[in-house]
Amino acid sequence: MAAQKNKHGLPAIKELENILDTCKLDLNPVDEVWPNLYIGNVAIAQNRNALMKMGITHVLNAAHSKQGSIGDQSYYGDTVVYYGIPAEDSSSFDLSVYFQLAADFIHKALRKKNGKVLVHCIMGMSRSATLVLAYLMLRQRLTLRTAIQTVVLRRAVYPNRNFLSLLLDLDIQLQRKRMLCPIL
Repeated sequence: MAAQKNKHGLPAIKELENILDTCKLDLNPVDEVWPNLYIGNVAIAQNRNALMKMGITHVLNAAHSKQGSIGDQSYYGDTVVYYGIPAEDSSSFDLSVYFQLAADFIHKALRKKNGKVLVHCIMGMSRSATLVLAYLMLRQRLTLRTAIQTVVLRRAVYPNRNFLSLLLDLDIQLQRKRMLCPIL
């Protein structure tokens, strides 16, 4: 059976969910999903000793100011650079307004000598995974399908349907830009 495609020839949400369903990994507190780029849960983000042992230099909190998620720059002091995004894991939250900001934060951190980034939310499955996927698409030039396939080899993630739709929109935008200017 051929994979469903939308009008742009890109994978439909259901196909993306099927790729996500192929992951048979257990959900760990933290996993490295790209060199020096980690997705984790709130518990690991609040464990400064564990972060120090891992060599984490930057934390991107995709659940900033949400119940159960503490953290700001003062929590980490001068040992870690903190960036918080007050995202909701919902069917109506527009996380795409943070895609470029998050991708730039991650990219800048990874370019630093010994830079290691933890991107987290509460569970480390939806918001944080979505921002990492956006980074891989925007800064590493991966398609959405390839980005998801790359991440699920290393971590159990499951962005909600709203976030998958926003990532699909980003995939369409990037595909159009690359068709107009292939060097992008």
